[in-house]
Formats: sequence, C-alpha cells, structure tokens
Amino acid sequence: MHDLETLKSGGYRGAGLMQLKLTCPLTSFPEEVFELGDSLERLDLSGTGLSSLPAHFGPALPKLKIAEFSNCSFKVFPKALAPCLNLETAVFRSNGMDEVPEDALPPRLRCLILTDNHLTSLPSAIGDCERLQQCILAGNQLDSLPAAIAQCKQLAVLRLSSNKLPALPSWLFSLPELAFLSFASNPCASPMANGVHTPRGLASIAWSDVEVQQPLGPDTFQGLWHQSPHYAEDVAIKLFRGTLTSDEGTPTDEMAACLATGAHESLVTILGRIHSRPDGETTSTTPSEEEEGTTTHLQGGIVTQLLPDSYVPLVSCQQQLPSPHDEASDTTAPHPPPPIDANTALGILTGLAGCLAHLHTRGISHGALFAHNIRASAADAHAVLDLDSFRAATVVHGHLEHAGEVERVEVLAFGRVMERVLAARVRVGEEQQQQQQQQEEEEEEEEEEEEEEEEVWRGMREVQGRCLLPDVRARPGFGEVVEALEELMGWRGLMRIPDVHPTR
Repeated sequence: MHDLETLKSGGYRGAGLMQLKLTCPLTSFPEEVFELGDSLERLDLSGTGLSSLPAHFGPALPKLKIAEFSNCSFKVFPKALAPCLNLETAVFRSNGMDEVPEDALPPRLRCLILTDNHLTSLPSAIGDCERLQQCILAGNQLDSLPAAIAQCKQLAVLRLSSNKLPALPSWLFSLPELAFLSFASNPCASPMANGVHTPRGLASIAWSDVEVQQPLGPDTFQGLWHQSPHYAEDVAIKLFRGTLTSDEGTPTDEMAACLATGAHESLVTILGRIHSRPDGETTSTTPSEEEEGTTTHLQGGIVTQLLPDSYVPLVSCQQQLPSPHDEASDTTAPHPPPPIDANTALGILTGLAGCLAHLHTRGISHGALFAHNIRASAADAHAVLDLDSFRAATVVHGHLEHAGEVERVEVLAFGRVMERVLAARVRVGEEQQQQQQQQEEEEEEEEEEEEEEEEVWRGMREVQGRCLLPDVRARPGFGEVVEALEELMGWRGLMRIPDVHPTR
C-alpha cells in the first residue's frame, strides 16, 4: 500500500516502481501516477471511489498489465483503457457499472472481471479479445451473451452465476479451452425459490454444540462437535456468509450444491447442518469478525468430517491463468508434484472421476476442478474433492438442454488434472537400472512389472488425450472415463458407494 502525499510530492519518482496501490478517497485521478509510466505494471485504486480516467491514461502508462478498480464508481467501462496495449487484467467489481462500450476493451486482455455490477449486455467487440482466458460476469443482469465470444478460442474460465440467462447458447460449447463454467442462479439452472433443503437423515446441529478451534481456510474451521456431554468428534465447520461474496457465485448456491452432493468415497462426508447461532439470530460473527468489530449475514453452515493430515492439495501451485490477486505476481516456478507410481496415480484418478460422474448424475457441475481444490493421500492412492471448493458449483435442471456438453466441459478440467498427476510419475534412474541388470534372476520379473506399469501409464495417457479433445462433444462423459480407468485396474466398482438420488 502506498501513500498519496508521498506520490504527490514526487517520493516515488525515479524509484522504478512496478506496483502502486492507493486506498484513500479520490475525486479525480492523480496525475502524478503518470510519472511512474516507465516502470508501472500494476495499478490498484480499488475502494477509492474513482469514477473516471484521463483520456491520455493508456499512452501515459505503456507498461501497465493489471488495472484494478473494484468498489469504485465507474458507471461505464472507461474507454481510456482501450489504448493500453499491454493491459492483460482489468478488474471492476462492485462499481454499479451498467455499460461496456463497443470500443472500450483493451485488445490484449486476458482476464476481465466485472462481478457484481448492473450490466444488461456486453459489446460484440469482446470477440476481438482473442487472448481472453477468464471472463468473470457473476452478479449482473445479463439475459444473453454476444455470439462474438465464440471467437475467444482461449477462453477457459467463464463465470455467469446470478444473472438472467434463460438458456446457455449452443455456441458456448464450441470453445475448445472452456473448462471452468458456472451459471447458478440463472433461469436455466435449478431455481432457489423453495430455499436450500436438508437431505433426509442429515443431523440438525445447534451452534451451541459446535466448538470452533482454528481456521482451515476461508470460512472453514477445525473444531469439535459435542454430540453429548460425554462425547465430542473432531470435525470441520463450514460457514456460508454474505450475498455475492466471490467471483463464482452466492453462498446460498454453494450451500445448496454441497447439500445436494450425496455420499461418495471421494467426497468429504457431510455430518450435519447448523440450524442456529447462540443468540438465535441469523446475523452474527465468526471469531475473526469479533476482533474486527464487523458483522456478516450468515446464510447457514455445515459440519463435515475432518480429513487426516496426510491429505494434502494435489499440487501446491495455483491455476496458471492471469489473476488480479497477489499470488499472480509470484514469478517463481511452482513446486513439482511428489513422484508417484502408476497404481497410486490410477487410484487417485479413478476415485476422482467416479466422484465427478456421481455429481453430474445428480445434476451438479463443480465448476472449479483445479488441482489445488483436490486433496490426495499418496499412501492411500486416494483423492477427495474438498467441499470448500464448491463456490462455483451449479445445480442444474434435469432437463437442461446442454447437460451433456456441460459435463464434457468439466471433463476437460479433469484432463488438466490428469496432466498434473501423470507428470509426477516415478522414473527409474540409470543407477537403479544398472543394479537391476546385475540381478539376472530378478531382471525378467522386473521387466514384466515395468511393462505392465508402462501399459497402465499409456492407458492413462490415452484417456487423458480423449479428455483434452478440442471438440467438446467428442470427449467422453465421466461414466466412460471411470469405465476406462477401472479397466486398467483389472477390476470393477471397488468400494463404490451406491448412489442414492434425492426424493423428487
């Protein structure tokens, strides 16, 4: 964070500043920012209330790559950004924006975030942004999308939740790289008019019976569920708060999706739903909020099993896509995944594919199948889809016209996950090979084992190749993926938990 007075007095001039962040109220754009034009790559004026940019903004900041103006007052997307030839990320969350002019979008845009505005349409010129990879439009009033988006062949992430789309356009499924799609709280998805329903058999838990101990992630805590005065169980506690709290969708949609998942061995088990707070109100605070003196509307909460410490994120790095967040500026190479053998990889991928087949059978599209949203135990050859990752999930109508294509969009995301897992295969070193060659009696047996293992790797790569096909409709469904992976194992349906459909 930087100081406006220091900026105005020339304190940052000549310092080679690459990032500038101001949070103080601004009635106009500070011209002194242009003195940093030779080096500035990231400008964050979120929360300043700014409503316009100077006409010479683009030419004066030729190296600018990321521009953030969230929680400002831009009613119209500023045309001053169009001449920013190197701008890749533009962020305008919660501006009350109601228009994006045809000639306003920078040509090299890769990430466009317009969450929580009042947009009723988008310009056809968005199709000229051929490098666009992320388009985040949740929380607007869009009832259609321009067909020109079909020209954005690199588009991988599309967030459409909380809009007014009556249907998904068929051209959407011509996008060869689209892997992460969310569209909850649209007329084409399941309506929330009847509220979020608790499945039969799920425990109803009072907040007074839950003890929060330490945070595990955003709105998720490790704690105890006191089932009686004499027994308490280690659990995870997940709270759903606010309205449109993320670029993916609403907490209500997230909770509805979590409660609709049902049981599967590659899903975290939901033990119960929290039905009250100590004061009986629907508005309260978490421990961190009590310290800050803030209050957030609570939509609900669930109690789930606590995963053992051996379950860690499948990979430690974030998605390799442009992001406005701080981690995007980290240029260090991601840590390579730990080496695994063929059987471990196959067990992890088969269970995960089975979980996704289970979800899509129940009409749930996860929407955020990134490797860091999957927790895996190499020792158990097992992976679990974390319920804390369902913010982009969509519960769809059973008669959704493009349900098959929606599933195959997510199959591409699964193919990307396979790519990361297969890259972690164990390779036998030259030294080990020499030792094996000296053991003549064991050599033949080891070669047979290596051939069998290599056959499994080849089989997994073949499945992955089908998942990555650019033609969406040519990809297999998750049921086919499970069948192909289980065939590599030589057995069918190990420990498969029967699917129990909700009563309709």
